[in-house]
Amino acid sequence: MSQAAQSAMEQTTLVQTRKRAVPRSERIGRLLLYALLILSSLWMLLPFLWMLSSSLKTSVTVFEFPIRWIPPEPRWSNYVEIWRKIDFGLYYFNTIKLTVIITLAQLFTCSLAAYAFAKIDFPERNVLFLGYIATMIVPFQVVMIPQFILMRHLGLVNTHAALILLQAFSPFGVFLMRQYYLNIPNDLLEAARIDGLSEFGIYWKIMLPLSKPALSTLAILTFVFVWNDFLGPLIYLHSARLRTIQLGIRMFISQYSADYALIMAASVCSLIPVVIIFLLAQRYFVEGISFSGLKG
Repeated sequence: MSQAAQSAMEQTTLVQTRKRAVPRSERIGRLLLYALLILSSLWMLLPFLWMLSSSLKTSVTVFEFPIRWIPPEPRWSNYVEIWRKIDFGLYYFNTIKLTVIITLAQLFTCSLAAYAFAKIDFPERNVLFLGYIATMIVPFQVVMIPQFILMRHLGLVNTHAALILLQAFSPFGVFLMRQYYLNIPNDLLEAARIDGLSEFGIYWKIMLPLSKPALSTLAILTFVFVWNDFLGPLIYLHSARLRTIQLGIRMFISQYSADYALIMAASVCSLIPVVIIFLLAQRYFVEGISFSGLKG
């Protein structure tokens, strides 16, 4: 018998021994836990499945009971009609534009500020960081009017620049990135400083490549928030040509309040980019969250 075959047999025997060592009660407990998790996941997905099913029905059959999860005659034309009845393409473009710009801006500003708070020793660093993070406890309703007055004086009301300027900075993003940077050894940075690398060079060439999980986590959270933001665009965007997809769906509801099938089709279309972004970055998401909470 070859050495490789003998090694494979030994590994198989070891796995079987471990399986026998697991008590039956523990195996039953794991099965019940997995079953509970699966049922919980299905329960959470139920509204989305209903929305997808309703988008392929007529408005008359949307609320029929019992629910037909798979329509006998799916109406794929609903997805064509929503693009014809309102300027859905323009709203999609405006939302993608705002979301991409704000997400990239937050990744840059938050990671740069987090590097300063985590790795650069300057006077009153911790006090300044605490004061900046404390702004997260202030409700948006408190600063909503002062922000609007400020944007009006700057002449940015009814422009995308108002939303970009207000949302390009995030205390939560700085906190998330700082917690991740604290886990990177300082010896690595000291070696770079000895080699003559500037602070911005250390941030750009060392910290950013090492922080992909945290950056991916922040990108997902920011993308989802900006994409689904309704109140901000409602306050600052008045022209039809500047509206986002959320305002477009709200306008669609106002004009076609009885056509729930088309409303569900529009909602499904609005979810597609969020799902794609999450699927592309999900392998970094959990890692970024876990590592960012290891050290305070």
